[in-house]
Amino acid sequence: MQQQSTKASILIVEDEESLRSALKLNLEMEGYEISTAEDGPSVLRLVKNEYFDLIVLDIMLPEMDGITVCETIRMQHNDVPILFLSAKNSSADRVEGLKKGGDDYLTKPFNLEELLLRVEKLIDKNKKIRSPRSVPDVYTFSDGKIDFAAHECTDKDGAVQELSKKETALLKLLIENEGQVVSREHILQVVWGYNVYPTTRTIDNFILNFRKYFEQDSRHPKHFHSVRGIGYKFTE
Repeated sequence: MQQQSTKASILIVEDEESLRSALKLNLEMEGYEISTAEDGPSVLRLVKNEYFDLIVLDIMLPEMDGITVCETIRMQHNDVPILFLSAKNSSADRVEGLKKGGDDYLTKPFNLEELLLRVEKLIDKNKKIRSPRSVPDVYTFSDGKIDFAAHECTDKDGAVQELSKKETALLKLLIENEGQVVSREHILQVVWGYNVYPTTRTIDNFILNFRKYFEQDSRHPKHFHSVRGIGYKFTE
């Protein structure tokens, strides 16, 4: 079903071991990268430190139910797609799950093929939403020029500065999403790759460098903005 060069990453949250193992096995056979959790607090820890393309979330969990887990994730401005699994099948339960931030709702027992289709659709939809505009190899704006292929830029004073591969990748990602806030999680996934995480301070230091190169007044930036608790934004 999947023909992707990069494996999509899915977190399965299910306290029933046999179902958790079956879901993991079947989704791995479809070519997905799978992590698992058994309770709410574990999910919140994982989501804070890792990027996922989708969370398959059981509602009836020990310690903290799935609805509360979903609400908490959304309060952190994380828009990862969430597919609820639940033994509750009334329309009121489904509406409750979707109102609290879920993207889809599947009742147990479910058809495996239907689950796989819903998983694929949610991941594809998320990728389309995130698909960026194309940026030329040499990008010029009012306070500088960036040569992505050469890994260098011309700063606001006309001096040429070398850029590391990570700096170049971050600049490209922000410019591709010009005018939109790019979440910290998305930056970590695209620039550093799956499950390899620097600290937020590393990203902040990159942004400080960009301000040094391109901002006339780095304390009142015109181009490179930090959005507290969410991520970073480039405006032309």
